Amino acid sequence: MKNKLPKCSRRAFLRLGMGLAAGAPLALSAGCGGEQLENPPGNRPPSYRTDAKVAIVSCRTYGTDEVKGALRQSFDLLGGIHTLVNGKTVTVKVNLTCGGYFERQFNRSPGESYITHGATVIALSSLLLAEGAQRVRIVESAPFTEPMEQFLSWAEWDVQTLLALGNVELENTRNLGIGQSYARLQVPTGGYLFSYFELNHSYRDTDVFISLAKMKQHLTAGVTLSMKNLFGITPNSLYGDKAPSEDALSWRGPLHGDGGGWGSVPLPGARQDRNPDGPGFRVPQVVADLCVARPVDLAIIDGITAMSGGEGPWAPNAALTTPGVLIAGLNPVSTDAVGVAVMGYADPRATRGAPPFGNCDNHLLLAEQAGVGLADLSRIDVRGLTIQDARYPYSS
Repeated sequence: MKNKLPKCSRRAFLRLGMGLAAGAPLALSAGCGGEQLENPPGNRPPSYRTDAKVAIVSCRTYGTDEVKGALRQSFDLLGGIHTLVNGKTVTVKVNLTCGGYFERQFNRSPGESYITHGATVIALSSLLLAEGAQRVRIVESAPFTEPMEQFLSWAEWDVQTLLALGNVELENTRNLGIGQSYARLQVPTGGYLFSYFELNHSYRDTDVFISLAKMKQHLTAGVTLSMKNLFGITPNSLYGDKAPSEDALSWRGPLHGDGGGWGSVPLPGARQDRNPDGPGFRVPQVVADLCVARPVDLAIIDGITAMSGGEGPWAPNAALTTPGVLIAGLNPVSTDAVGVAVMGYADPRATRGAPPFGNCDNHLLLAEQAGVGLADLSRIDVRGLTIQDARYPYSS
């Protein structure tokens, strides 16, 4: 299913991503094109959060009752979410990655392969409201000028059922949206590449922040789970190819390094003293900085069905995957570490050069060094299914 917008430069990005050379492993504190950082976040005393609990539960289909039951089970395994969300504004960042349109993959809806499935959003929103959430806000920086209700219907979401649940809001955070000004979120560690980000108000005006991701590989970042999902909170209007412009729809080439260095687009918060060359260095460090600036309170990975080979239809080796699991945790680093292991990779803390981080730095390890959370499986409390029982190997 396609909308009327033209395709953007995803294919050009594909050529860029596939052209990256697989470098030798290197210490992640030396992330800027091999240049040693003078004060990387990893040099600070670790202040790991103690919420390294991750639940793995079985979920085979996108039937609303099955997804709702699996999410409820995962939350119970984590100790419940009532205290977390009761009386609160809860913001859910979904993954609607696309080239300006949605298309079916493998003769299935987009939500069964490369974007967030509408059924998971309905089930999650229903549970959040039942647990006392005052407001549930669904957000994504999506390349559309049409109302969010309209392009979500193109993605084959049941928007009417979602909005009928209660106080559910939708906001496209590609620009100011309904906000009067951008919210400046600092990176308290000083950041690998950014000292702050300017974002849509929704990422500040919330009590609880949830990342709802798909279990996918990524052509540039190795994997795209709950942490990489935050790359999409940056507004196209400030961090995209056509920035600065409130009408910008283009993807975020400047954050990848299109044009070399920081390029001609002035990126709010970019550290001019650290300017790595190449997406494999830049993207993981941006992800780590975003996870520091906008902490994730609840991370959810949809591995019911997804895809391998990349993050979207433009990936040349895209293939359907059917892990049949949902993974949830109170810390995105620990949750993603378990997700990486379920995808069949032995070491979520692997350095550059080892699968799945063959052409890039490991954003899980960067975030661990910055004190966001634990990626060490031996120190993560895995509940529900074991990693071994849930394992569904993705290609390297």
